[in-house]
Amino acid sequence: MTVNGEVAFARAYYRCPHCTTACFPYDDSAGLDGRYSPAVRPLIALAGTLAPFRTGANDILERFAGLDVSASSCRRVTEAAGRELVAQHQAGVAFCPQRVVPWDLRLVDANDQRLPDKVLYLGVDAFSVRVRTHGGLTTEGKMLYTGLLYDPAKKHTIYLTERNLDQLVASLRRYAVGLGLGQDGSATVVALTDGGNGLEAAVRGGFSDAVQFVLDYYHVAEYLHALANAVWGEDSTAACAWVEGAKSVVWEQGGAALQQQLRALVLPEGVSEEGREKYRRALEHIGGNVHRLNYPAYRARNWDVGSGPTEAGCKIMKGRLDGTGMRWLVSCSAEVGALRALYASGDSLWDTFFQPQRRSAA
Repeated sequence: MTVNGEVAFARAYYRCPHCTTACFPYDDSAGLDGRYSPAVRPLIALAGTLAPFRTGANDILERFAGLDVSASSCRRVTEAAGRELVAQHQAGVAFCPQRVVPWDLRLVDANDQRLPDKVLYLGVDAFSVRVRTHGGLTTEGKMLYTGLLYDPAKKHTIYLTERNLDQLVASLRRYAVGLGLGQDGSATVVALTDGGNGLEAAVRGGFSDAVQFVLDYYHVAEYLHALANAVWGEDSTAACAWVEGAKSVVWEQGGAALQQQLRALVLPEGVSEEGREKYRRALEHIGGNVHRLNYPAYRARNWDVGSGPTEAGCKIMKGRLDGTGMRWLVSCSAEVGALRALYASGDSLWDTFFQPQRRSAA
């Protein structure tokens, strides 16, 4: 099958009389897999990347390309492409186009005016994908990491997904090098994440120990709201007053001041065990992230303090992997997730990945 429909042609067929192995030598040189041409496979993979396999095959491919492809074939081609992409990433390959579109890493002020300082933002988060276990009889959630590189104006973003956090960070670094982002030392790399365990250590070890870390301000605000509600009651006047004061302290004075305020907090009599546990966790969490809570300094430098692009990236991936009723094999979810991230990245990364297959068939 080609992009113009089915084409029949004859070629030589060989069969070994001893081992009975058979082959079509021309298929290898032409990049054929026995069914689909090198030009049509990216279309099928794209349909399976953007939509459920049945929808991709029966609606998208038939409606827009006039191709008669079954849902099982759409799945097979998509997963095979994703498997190759994952293997290439794990082997250290970054699919950067030969003609790289320059990224403008200059910061942007509140009036959308460019500033002289340059920043490359890095984000890492994870979400759960439902996978089949015990022969498909049960399901459980498996974490899939999403990593991003993006510019201050949010005009360019590289998305990556991986089951392994260290592998994800290593791939982020390879794409940054391949695209020439922040490698001359003129740009500060700022990692904007939530308080997930191991994120900072993985980025420092796999990307650069010069990365500046910022804890998402809205993550801190949620932590403080949870503490206040547990101590003074859900949305009570006392809870709202305390949390607004605490947010003002960390926003205007930074993490050290908030830590000091928490240590000085006297819990009211009769506070529940849940409230005491929330207080203990807040002390531990804020204390372990004081170096990432210097919001006055970040704002003075016009840095972002929210990880919205990273959360949006997770939603893009979840839109394909976590739909109603979806149950994946572990490897298949990673394969389709890798393709979804590649396509979302734009900047010709998708075409760069599939181009060698087309060249080999030329």
